[in-house]
Amino acid sequence: MEDKTFTCKDCGATFTFTAGEQQFYAEKGFTNEPARCPECRKAKKAAQKSFNSGYSKRG
Repeated sequence: MEDKTFTCKDCGATFTFTAGEQQFYAEKGFTNEPARCPECRKAKKAAQKSFNSGYSKRG
């Protein structure tokens, strides 16, 4: 595998999807390549976690 260069769909920055990351994605069964840079992925994950933490189950 070779490193691939992508443009983040959120901030427009270019980032590298390394051969090691590609191998990790393949081992986890992920079929889509990343559309966001690592910084935007972290921000999106944090925002989702923050949003979901306000949810409480009612019985």
